[in-house]
Amino acid sequence: MKTFAISGVAGYIAPRHLKAIKATGNHLCAALDPHDSVGILDNYFPRASFFTEYERFDRHLEKLKREGNGIDYLSICTPNFLHDAHIRLALRLGADAICEKPLVLNPWNLDALEELEQETDRRVYTVLQLRLHPALIALKEECAACTRTQPKKQIRLTYVASRGTWYRYSWKSREDHSGGLCTNIGIHFFDALLWLFGKVQRSAVYLYQPQRAGGFLELEHAEVQWFLSIDDHDLPEQALRSNMTTHRSIAIDGKEVEFTQGFADLHTRIYEETLNGHGYTIPDIRPAIELCYAMRHAKVERPSDGVHPALQQHLKREVGGTESVVLSPSCLVK
Repeated sequence: MKTFAISGVAGYIAPRHLKAIKATGNHLCAALDPHDSVGILDNYFPRASFFTEYERFDRHLEKLKREGNGIDYLSICTPNFLHDAHIRLALRLGADAICEKPLVLNPWNLDALEELEQETDRRVYTVLQLRLHPALIALKEECAACTRTQPKKQIRLTYVASRGTWYRYSWKSREDHSGGLCTNIGIHFFDALLWLFGKVQRSAVYLYQPQRAGGFLELEHAEVQWFLSIDDHDLPEQALRSNMTTHRSIAIDGKEVEFTQGFADLHTRIYEETLNGHGYTIPDIRPAIELCYAMRHAKVERPSDGVHPALQQHLKREVGGTESVVLSPSCLVK
């Protein structure tokens, strides 16, 4: 049995980590969150110590370490801009970190963490659950059989995760806190695409707004039209008819990859793999961090390559029904 602590326990994603810790037969000794709406702990670890102040949480874990009862892992579910600091806390305590994505916001943060891994002989793991999705594993095996002489796959990535008014007032809407839309909600899809189809050869951003973004990626074995949104106006008709608030789609050469199901236990699978020594580490996530950082700082371009249909429709609306998508960059940023 391994001993865990968790930071960000009142957040949206924390219950999946609590479930995973419990399902893998381990123990949670302490939890941290500035908000005290943490009744979810009663479902998993009602005797875990709880702190609303980081300093007291730090002191408690340090005390346990000095008594010989230190934690083995710190699970990190905090806002993105805090990940780096909480990973450092884990390593300083002699524990490994299991951190939600995005692992960090900037590529150079990864360099410093790799140095700390060497100094402390501890490891930083992250959650890349799409790599364990059965449909994408099958696709990975199919892609491995492709030869270099075959034409590049034509990919269309669509992810609309509608969010209410509250989003604009939360840390998620602040780019310096969340990393923006591509980093906050897109990174696990971009990681999956890089894992499946190889390194980035070219990236173009055609639209970059707080509520939606879109562009084009050329990878070693694929060309990708991508569109991300948190605006429910971007949901397709079939999602609206089914009263769905989220739409995920990856189409390859015009054929839809079905992966709307099968997400329920992927965090538990991540924990199983990590505890067995096969977790995803800094080198695994680095390409996606670098790509999202580049997207965040890219100059918005005039569309020239394949344009995602949802993005095309949005750009037409933005300029009052213009049929062409060859627009000046000033038209694309609001």
